[in-house]
Amino acid sequence: MKLVFCGTPQFAVPTLEAVLEAGHHVSLVLTQPDRAVGREQTLQAPPVKLTARKHNIPVEQPDKIKTNHDLRTRLEAIAPDAILVVAYGRIIPQWMLDLPRHGNINLHGSLLPKYRGAAPIQWAVANGECETGVTTMRLDAGLDTGPMLLAKKIPIGEEETAADVYENLAEVGAELMVETLRRLEASAIYPEAQNNDLATHAPILTREDGRIDFNRTARAIHNRWRGFQPWPGAFTTLRGKKIIVHRMHPVATPTHIPPGTLHIHENGTLLAGCGENTTLSLDELQLEGKRRMPAADFLRGNQLHTGDLLGE
Repeated sequence: MKLVFCGTPQFAVPTLEAVLEAGHHVSLVLTQPDRAVGREQTLQAPPVKLTARKHNIPVEQPDKIKTNHDLRTRLEAIAPDAILVVAYGRIIPQWMLDLPRHGNINLHGSLLPKYRGAAPIQWAVANGECETGVTTMRLDAGLDTGPMLLAKKIPIGEEETAADVYENLAEVGAELMVETLRRLEASAIYPEAQNNDLATHAPILTREDGRIDFNRTARAIHNRWRGFQPWPGAFTTLRGKKIIVHRMHPVATPTHIPPGTLHIHENGTLLAGCGENTTLSLDELQLEGKRRMPAADFLRGNQLHTGDLLGE
């Protein structure tokens, strides 16, 4: 097929590589503009742009799409069979949706219709799901509401983080997109409408999502920590200072510890009480302005006592 590819982060790179390997012709890549990163505010190109340049594919990085006459003229001249959209981060306007004969095919990082929105991988892990997957779908004007084409499930391990699942789904999704294009070419795919009653929203993450609520169970807090890796992570406060919890795990203890209360175990383990009489072991921590360290070192370097309250 003659394709236009829209994508930005590393998640989209395996799909771009896979469709090229499968023999499809990508006439143009659309990706977001270069962004300033780090203290030096150095401009950094998106991973999809770097991949496109490696394959000598023309790249456009428009700030606007809906009213971009030059881009519309260029895409109409290409007349692609399909436009592939993988983590592009832009709303696709109606004129683009209507342009290709096979439509705009999106690779979504969850099993639709559950987890529509910008962060489906993170919220699936944060909510303690045992499995997730990827879905190819034909985009329409709604938010991830278009008809589904193909889907592939994968399990989520109990210790896997969103970063682990993200990497796995990128590879599985690349294979699924190639299979979707193969079936589209063969007229052997049957779009399925989504059941809107099963849909939930997976909104973009905010820094505040990383704040630990110790009224949740230890398992729920741990799941959110897994889901919010590498950002926004998990943090709390102690005596007005921020503490990032880099590693944690639920533990069983005979002693009831009230939610948000610290308990220093005799073996040097740092425990925190959580909701429903559950307990969390805080394994690696970082006080604001300091380096991250194991709990035993953290206890030696800070005056903590059993009964101290977190979140204050």
